[in-house]
Amino acid sequence: NGNKVFWSRGNGWVLGGLALTLEQMPKTYKNRLFYVNLYKDMAQRIKDLQPADGLWRTSLLAPEAFPHGEVSGSGFYIFALAWGINNGFLDKATYKPVVVKAWNALAQCQQETGKVGWVQNIGYDPKPADKDSWQNFGTGAFLLAGSEMLKLN
Repeated sequence: NGNKVFWSRGNGWVLGGLALTLEQMPKTYKNRLFYVNLYKDMAQRIKDLQPADGLWRTSLLAPEAFPHGEVSGSGFYIFALAWGINNGFLDKATYKPVVVKAWNALAQCQQETGKVGWVQNIGYDPKPADKDSWQNFGTGAFLLAGSEMLKLN
C-alpha cells in the first residue's frame, strides 16, 4: 500500500526477545529502564493493533491485506504479553482480555492432528498464510504462548 512495512513475526521476535532479556537482566543493570520502557511501549502498541478476531496479521499496519491471522507473530505476542502480566510489567485488567482473546483464536489454528496451521512460510516480509502452512517456529511460538497462558491461568 506504499506505507512502511511492520512485519508481525519480526516484531514478535523483538517483543518476545525483550521479555526473555528482561527475565535474565540484572535488576541493577544501569540501562534496564530503557529496556523496560521499550517493552512496555511495544506491548501497548501491539495491544492497540489487535484485530477484532484476536489474531494479528502478517502485516501489522495493513491487516486488510490478509484475511486471516498469522500464528507465529500472534504466538510471540501472546507469550510476551502474558509474560508481562505474569511478571508484573503489564496491568492484568488491561492486558488479560487481549491475551485471552488471542489465545482462544490461536487455539483454533491447531488441527485435530495436532498440526498448527496459519504460519507464514520462511521469508523476510509479510506474506499470506493458510490453514495448511506450517513451520517449526510457528509451533514453537504456539507452545511458548501456551506455556505462559498456563502460568496466567
